[in-house]
Amino acid sequence: MEPITLTTDRLRLRLFTPEDVEAVHAACQDPDIQRWTTVPSPYTRRDAEFFVHRMVPEGWSSDREYAFAVEPVQGGPLLAAIGLTARGEGVSEVGFWLAKEHRGRGYMTEAAGAVAHWAFTALDCHRLLWRAEVGNTGSRAVAERAGFVLEGVERAGLVNKGTVRDSWIGSLLPSDLGLPARLPYLPHGG
Repeated sequence: MEPITLTTDRLRLRLFTPEDVEAVHAACQDPDIQRWTTVPSPYTRRDAEFFVHRMVPEGWSSDREYAFAVEPVQGGPLLAAIGLTARGEGVSEVGFWLAKEHRGRGYMTEAAGAVAHWAFTALDCHRLLWRAEVGNTGSRAVAERAGFVLEGVERAGLVNKGTVRDSWIGSLLPSDLGLPARLPYLPHGG
């Protein structure tokens, strides 16, 4: 798929460019980003270059991972990264980080809503997953504000830095956003 740009009232979600390397490197120095996400720790400039120059373009060209740089719609600093990973069978998973100095303003919730809407209307997605290690209350708050329904704890649900960890898991369906589903949904007991 060719990279696209999404916009909201306050944000532009666009392809990462070489000019983002420094900002990605700086944001990923945050101990919370290194602790709770799968970015390498320590996070080097070389890691940022690999992400921007290799991982992002290869993800888009393989039609499996779609990473967006998040910035103010009128331009400005890199605020965050958000991406979708196709898991197959119409299921994708969202992941994100937000630079420390931009937290508490609702940016990540807004970006997650834009990505979810795009997944349900432009991709063959009927279920969007969110997972975070148990204890990552910031990520959980974003997911819940974006409409994800917490489904429980997934034992050994994710691997982070060589350790298997329990994760919270939640999902978002098109109907949660008032969108039509591509396939009929028959809930348990329905």
